[in-house]
Amino acid sequence: MTILQIRDSFKNAFSLFRQSLRSEHQDFTQGSIPKAVVLLSIPMILELSLESVFAIVDIFFVSKLGANAIATVGLTESVITIVYSVAIGLSTAATAIVARRIGEKNPEAAAHAGAQALIIALIVTVIVSVTGAVFASDLLELMGASPEVVAEGTIFTRIMLGGSVVIILLFLINGIFRGAGDAAMAMKSLWIASLINIILCPVFIHFWGLKGAAIATVIGRSTGVAYQIYHLFKGDGVLRFQKHHFFYDHVQIKSIISIGWPATFQFIIASGSWIVLTRLVAETGGTDASAGFQLAIRNFVFFILPAWGLSNAAATLVGQNLGAGQIDRAQQSVMITAKYNAIFMGFVMLLFLFGAHPIIHFFTKDEAVAAYGVLSMQIIGTGFIFYGIGMVMVQALNGAGDTKTPTLINFFCFWLFQIPLAYALSTGLNLNSTGAFIAIPVAETLIALLAWYYFKKGKWKEVKV
Repeated sequence: MTILQIRDSFKNAFSLFRQSLRSEHQDFTQGSIPKAVVLLSIPMILELSLESVFAIVDIFFVSKLGANAIATVGLTESVITIVYSVAIGLSTAATAIVARRIGEKNPEAAAHAGAQALIIALIVTVIVSVTGAVFASDLLELMGASPEVVAEGTIFTRIMLGGSVVIILLFLINGIFRGAGDAAMAMKSLWIASLINIILCPVFIHFWGLKGAAIATVIGRSTGVAYQIYHLFKGDGVLRFQKHHFFYDHVQIKSIISIGWPATFQFIIASGSWIVLTRLVAETGGTDASAGFQLAIRNFVFFILPAWGLSNAAATLVGQNLGAGQIDRAQQSVMITAKYNAIFMGFVMLLFLFGAHPIIHFFTKDEAVAAYGVLSMQIIGTGFIFYGIGMVMVQALNGAGDTKTPTLINFFCFWLFQIPLAYALSTGLNLNSTGAFIAIPVAETLIALLAWYYFKKGKWKEVKV
């Protein structure tokens, strides 16, 4: 390759990168599939990358407050994954339906579906926020937190759960944008939320300790939601919400719920399994194991979120191409995305296996905590390639509106396989917290294999939304 060809390649790549960051309508049912994957995945990866950066920044500053603070954040996040499950479930339904309508070239119906999803979200958030705020200390106790952790961390948990409304709205509205193919707008809203979090977090922690971290997070996410709402009503994108879109539509709400409830339970099942494993680690390894595990999980999230962003591209491409009647193109899009994700996660696997020690020691100098953090990072890292493939296959099924199949896969692999395996290894074979670590990559590998199998069977091609 000549210097001129290399220069042209870099120029074309940079031009494609800039195009992916612009909030302009793209027809992903035509043209190059690899280009479509790149245009969607770049903003989706960047969107979730900054969110994962915040997770690392957050735990970095919180870790300076001691093991109790780390344990509080970890246990609270484990409970909040239930909120994330509701948010992602509604978001999944919105993405699938909006993408299908956009593929059918009907943006009016897409906007109507998105507005009806918001109605459902607002009703759900009232229940979740009030329940979480009232029972914050009870939830920490239920998670196996020590009396010291409960005393110090209840206010953090109460603020975080009380602010569940912004979590759900942030995820849901970004799901609407992604379904419309406007991944750049979804990226910008989460970037705003995360940047404000990053700026406020150290300042608020300095003045108010752990309580400040929670306040900074809620303020950041609220700002992101305000930005989203402005562009839904005043923006110039393919979707433009109007007052009449919010008139109650029984048929549309029923359709959203029929797709959204399995998706919600899909993630609740996965989240519930993580909660059980988190409690098991705390019970068998104590506070040091729990803190080390939470440091490892934050680093896991840092790298898994970009891979999840790439997987979201598959959901949008499947939904829009099914709407356009391009079934073969939908399938090809998934296979190309899976290939890219497997390559990315392969590099991450090597980083976790050989770089765990310096990464964990960046966050803590406590050797007891670090030892558990390094061990869990290395064990979890062994399954990263399968994580990447499995995420794409699951999101492809979700994007087609087939949310029930991934839900059944999760129920079997997490509740009937991972949890019993973790207890058998931890208590039956006396591996303690190490047994829980081992159960994670084993179960995730099984999920990837089953999701691949059901995707290849092709029943998702017949789903109507």
